[in-house]
Amino acid sequence: MPDILGWRKKFGVLGPSTNTVVQPDFDMMRPAGVTTHYSRIFTPDADAVSNETFRAGVELIGRNTLDAVRSVMTARPDYLVMGMSSVTFFDGLAGADRFVREVEAESGVRISVGSHSSAAALHAYGGIRRIAILSPYWPSMNAEVARYFSDMGFSVVRDRALQCARWTAIAEVPPSLLAKELRALDGDDIDAILQVGTNLSMVRLAAAAELFLGKPVIAINTATWWHALRANGIHDKLDGFGRLMAEF
Repeated sequence: MPDILGWRKKFGVLGPSTNTVVQPDFDMMRPAGVTTHYSRIFTPDADAVSNETFRAGVELIGRNTLDAVRSVMTARPDYLVMGMSSVTFFDGLAGADRFVREVEAESGVRISVGSHSSAAALHAYGGIRRIAILSPYWPSMNAEVARYFSDMGFSVVRDRALQCARWTAIAEVPPSLLAKELRALDGDDIDAILQVGTNLSMVRLAAAAELFLGKPVIAINTATWWHALRANGIHDKLDGFGRLMAEF
């Protein structure tokens, strides 16, 4: 018999313990019959994050991920969704594939991750080759993101790293500041803007920005959730979350 509430699919969601945005974001976009079961990856809330400490923090999250996988698998989810993006960009395409292999080998089920989901979302729009990146990261991490998209055949024309000082501070960045950053990143030389960093609240703003910028603006939480749904044969179209969820 299927799960009474998750009669279509049960998703296990992996995310840093400091992340307060990805869980409500995914729940906002949850169709009837799909349930989410969040497993927190232990993550100390680092102060005074720098290029070096940010990378060390991401590497710690990567090492702690499999513990969270083992925990959530006790609920017998049908599929996993990675609610943390930076670790899925490390070492380009090869690193992303390696991360997916390790999690799927441990869990025995498939997973959607931010890197591959974002690339799939860009392809879904069609005709996108030149992109700009907005992140809450530090420059060293943006370089990893650019490396991944270069491996995937995209050109990162420019990027912006907000350099948030703590993991929890990412969730405190106001939409007014993010809207200014999007306008600064825009230009005739790019086809789309992609936001990475799952604790940055961008799902609703990205949808609105597609209207005032006139081009695809993709929030990573939207892309990852969209990918998970579509990979499981769930093709519900949802309004209010941008063209990706409404059209593709």
